[in-house]
Amino acid sequence: MKKLKILLADDQRMFAESLKTFLNNYAADMDVLPIAANGKEACELVDKNQPDIILMDVRMPEMNGVEAVKKIKPRHPDVKVIMLSTYDEDEFVREALLAGASGYLLKDISPTELIVSIRALNSGVMQISPSIAQKLIRTTYVERGIIADSNDADVSFPWLGTLTQREREIFALLATGRDNNQIAKQLGLALQTVRNQVSTIYSKLGVRDRFEIIQLANKIKH
Repeated sequence: MKKLKILLADDQRMFAESLKTFLNNYAADMDVLPIAANGKEACELVDKNQPDIILMDVRMPEMNGVEAVKKIKPRHPDVKVIMLSTYDEDEFVREALLAGASGYLLKDISPTELIVSIRALNSGVMQISPSIAQKLIRTTYVERGIIADSNDADVSFPWLGTLTQREREIFALLATGRDNNQIAKQLGLALQTVRNQVSTIYSKLGVRDRFEIIQLANKIKH
C-alpha cells in the first residue's frame, strides 16, 4: 500500500514533533516528512519531497501559512493543504481557502480526529471545523446585508432557529461533505444517534438528502 506523504509546517516545534510521532505510530498509511519551521521552508520541502498533504500552521515567522499556500498551489496543484490554527479569524480562513487550501481545522482537534480528517481529505472531502463553518455562514449574511449582525441570523433565516446547537454542528458537517461515520467520530456520538439527528434535521428543514443540505448552506453565495 502506498503511504500518504505528510508534510508538517509549524513553528511550534514541540507541537509538530508530538504530532509527527503520533501520526507515525498510529497511522500506518501515512509517512511524515521532515518538519518545516515556517512557510519558506514549507515551500522548499514541497519542491523537494512532493508531499500528498500538508498540515500548515497559519501564523509562522518569515512567511505565514497563507502566503506559503499561495506560492505552493500554483506549482503543485495536486497537493492538498489543511490549515491548522489556534485562531478562527475570518480573514485567515477566507484567504487560506481562496488561496487553494482544502481545509481549515482548529488545533484543539484530537490527533485521532485529525487522522480521520486527513484520510477524508485524501478521498476528496473538504475539511472545515464546524464552528468555523457556522461563523463563515453568519459573517457572510452580515456582509451581504441580509442581516444587521451575526446574532440576527436566526430571525432572518428561520430554519437556523429550528435547529438545536448539536443539530447545527451536524448541519455544518453535512454541508462540508462528511458522512454519518465521520460525523459520529468527530463529535464523539454513536452512529445511530447521528442517523437520528440527521433525519430530524431533514424533517425540520424540509430537505431530502445531503445535496439539498449543501444547496441550503450555499445560498449565501448567490
